[in-house]
Amino acid sequence: MLKKFDLYLRFIKFSHTVFALPFALIGFFLAFEQVHPSWVYFILVLLAMVFARSAAMAFNRYADRYFDKLNARTAGREIPSGKIPEKNALAFTFVSALSFIIVTYFMNRLVFYLSPVALFIVLGYSYTKRFTSLSHLILGLGLSLAPIGAYLSVIPRFDLLPILFSLIVLFWVAGFDIIYSLQDYEFDKEMGLKSIPVLLGKKKALVLSLVFHIISALIVVIIGIYFDFSLLYWIGAVIFIILLFYQHIIVSADDLSKVNVAFFTTNGLASIVYATFVILDIFF
Repeated sequence: MLKKFDLYLRFIKFSHTVFALPFALIGFFLAFEQVHPSWVYFILVLLAMVFARSAAMAFNRYADRYFDKLNARTAGREIPSGKIPEKNALAFTFVSALSFIIVTYFMNRLVFYLSPVALFIVLGYSYTKRFTSLSHLILGLGLSLAPIGAYLSVIPRFDLLPILFSLIVLFWVAGFDIIYSLQDYEFDKEMGLKSIPVLLGKKKALVLSLVFHIISALIVVIIGIYFDFSLLYWIGAVIFIILLFYQHIIVSADDLSKVNVAFFTTNGLASIVYATFVILDIFF
């Protein structure tokens, strides 16, 4: 039983929750500081995040199963290797998506009505590489729903600050996804799949990734100035920005050996550190 549980955790890359979850917590505590809701909402936000992300990741693995089987880098994944049957992946997606909608029902009417829209974005991303090179931005949009969604779960209105945090996520994720996709540059070209590296070439793709990260860093700075955050915020902001640009130092078009370090370790740490200091600033 534990082995099967671990298999599905690996299937949905549960460890990658560190990218969006810290920003969801930022959105929740921004709202919490204003209205002090029941802690039940905190549990609901966590459940919504887990279910939405599980649905998105499982469906992505299902949608990409044929490409994954042909790609040496991904052939060992759970569906192409036969560890998880296709029908089980679809069932897992359906149960996760339905659970997400049910959780939003207990939040408020706005997030419940918007839940199918959120699912359309996070599930629809899986097919975007077939027809657009902007798939990286669609992925960023999907993850950017975390802070605004968590905020709306408590305060059902669109406010500027959580939207700005969502924009940080959008450009940050799009930027590091471009770097990650460099690993499949040759495969994507051969299979006719679209990406920024395929469209622009590796070097220009890295330049655009850097531009996205500059935009993300600028929004971090704008938030700190415009909303008058204190020293705690700026400590987290500086660390986040340093880690943001560090990945551009360790990865180049000619050397992709540290892509996984840039993708998971650097960005995961950046998200956790930044969110920790933002939340500390909110309360102290």
